Amino acid sequence: MSQPALIDARMETYVRWPVEFVSGHGSTLYDRDGRSYLDLVAGIAVASIGHSHPALVEAISSQAARLIHVSNLYETLPQRELASQLSGLTGGMSSFFCNSGAESVECAIKLARKWGGPRRSRFVCAVSGFHGRTMGALSATGQPAKAAPFGPLVPGFSHVPFDDLAALEAELDGHVAAVLLEPIQGEAGVVVPSPGYLSEVRALCDAAGVLLILDEVQTGVARTGAWFAYEHSHISPDVVCVAKGLAGGLPIGACLARPEIAASFSAGDHGSTFGGGPVQARAALAVLDVIEREGLLARATDAGARLRAGLEEIFGVGRARGAGLLVAATLPGPLAKDLTARALDKGLLINNPAADVVRFTPPLVITDHEIDRALDILKEAWNEIRQT
Repeated sequence: MSQPALIDARMETYVRWPVEFVSGHGSTLYDRDGRSYLDLVAGIAVASIGHSHPALVEAISSQAARLIHVSNLYETLPQRELASQLSGLTGGMSSFFCNSGAESVECAIKLARKWGGPRRSRFVCAVSGFHGRTMGALSATGQPAKAAPFGPLVPGFSHVPFDDLAALEAELDGHVAAVLLEPIQGEAGVVVPSPGYLSEVRALCDAAGVLLILDEVQTGVARTGAWFAYEHSHISPDVVCVAKGLAGGLPIGACLARPEIAASFSAGDHGSTFGGGPVQARAALAVLDVIEREGLLARATDAGARLRAGLEEIFGVGRARGAGLLVAATLPGPLAKDLTARALDKGLLINNPAADVVRFTPPLVITDHEIDRALDILKEAWNEIRQT
């Protein structure tokens, strides 16, 4: 029987680069023609331990052979084990499992609303922040262009400039339930706040009696050289949202909260059909184990420093920023798309979140040799642009 012609019946919600990948290993991807690409995107900070890591493949395949899904009406050991591991990494937080970063943010919003009661229903977020594309998360997102076609949004969200403590303090009144921020603004182009900013935000929240929710969807799970970026500031948030790199490529998210905050939820207040399923949870456990066993926290720190130093040699001192392996370089003009396209042609994947910013979120297992090779390709592509 002949196969029907393949038609593209997908909604046009993405502008995809003209390459189709079929396999990957470590920090390398291969397209359908067998050409290799050095991957410094990693699915946007998702393939945390690289493509097809043997430990992750084994965890997924062995769990799938035993049990794939039963829903959250019943107990499964992988989910309980994952919650226990995350509790140990966060000083005792409780977990709600879902499927994505946006869903973890939605859970955090509902939890804060339930905790605050009818009087405390407002949220203070940051200009240029990004928290997802579902309606609650989009309302928290401080990028009007993304929200404009979908109004009216969920009421109760205000936005202040990132890294502006005075503006934040002015918004904190008795009606605010929580401050919701990214420790580093990823989709805005890896915008790093001033030293001490998060600790001062924590103090302001304490003084006002409001929750501090940190969106660590992009910064969490060892990406910045610590399990969570807030650790660099020596603070403890009330709620943390994680996803992306947690299961190394399978869809999982988690809303983590201090137990006394988590207790605001009662049975039936929130739910997820697929959240924390056995395969996803077992994959996440494998990722956490690999990060610990292979020393990838230190690797993220060292590799990130090497990458940033190389970027400053190419683009100029002061043009590279980030923490660990969440790195960006600012360009002297709207050249990021051109540079990304030229790099792709030369076998290097990078990302352009803004017109004048290129972003790098490689697997945590990337080697020094691979970083140096990526920098050589990038330098070649940049020189071509400068000569045109």
